[in-house]
Amino acid sequence: MLAHDAGGEAPPTLARAWSLSPWLLLPLAAFLGLYAAGLVRLWRASGPGRGVSVMEASCFAAGAVALLLATVWPLDAYGEWSLAAHMAQHMLLLALVPPLLLAGRPLAAIACALPADWSQALHRRAHPLQLRAGAALAAATLVHGAAMWLWHLPSALDAALHSEPLHWAMHASFLLAGLWFWSALWRRIRDPRAGAGPGMVAIVVVMMQMGFLGALLTFSPRVLYPVYAERAPQFGLSPLADQQLAGVLMWVPSCVPYLLGAVWLMWRGFAQLERMRGPG
Repeated sequence: MLAHDAGGEAPPTLARAWSLSPWLLLPLAAFLGLYAAGLVRLWRASGPGRGVSVMEASCFAAGAVALLLATVWPLDAYGEWSLAAHMAQHMLLLALVPPLLLAGRPLAAIACALPADWSQALHRRAHPLQLRAGAALAAATLVHGAAMWLWHLPSALDAALHSEPLHWAMHASFLLAGLWFWSALWRRIRDPRAGAGPGMVAIVVVMMQMGFLGALLTFSPRVLYPVYAERAPQFGLSPLADQQLAGVLMWVPSCVPYLLGAVWLMWRGFAQLERMRGPG
């Protein structure tokens, strides 16, 4: 039996494609609730858009929706039946959710929801961690790549599909690896003093790996994941078409957030060059 009781005869309908584990829902509810409460308190005290801008809050809301789509409804349930659905879930957790959540400045909002002593303790502990994470771009890039390659080995993915703890460990590792990588990248995007070069190199490395793995899945002449060979037809796809769609999802749309980050860094780099040249 698969990790989410996919032993039935057919995939669930959209109305039933929910993953309602309390181990998932309680932390999610606490995280999103604290952000919302902190944002309301901050804007009541300082005015709407102060401390956390409307655009930043909108980015966080979009990231929260993407996170819920990936973990609660419907991709987690459909990922048991379709490699393409599972790949969409992985790419949301690794490539889209982290930059959107981080763009929303979650620590600034959550700190406002906590008692004063807790808020000060959060700032004292989180700030050094943010600095260390932001400075370790090379390590974050390696971990990002390792998580992507390890969990897409056929044996590792099969094991995760048959073990509930391993299943959620896989998804947590994607999210944490993405948060680390994008934290390091955000430092270079937001800090005018940080050079754009290392960030560009990291993005190119990540995109090359995602493109290579996506191409392997897309152009492989055989099915690489036996468990989906049995289940994809019940989802309405041939096993090979399901695998090819998964490869295309990793290869093309998943690279868009990284490409946008690269464009921003290039713009920053050219702006720095113009300032160094000075007038005339």
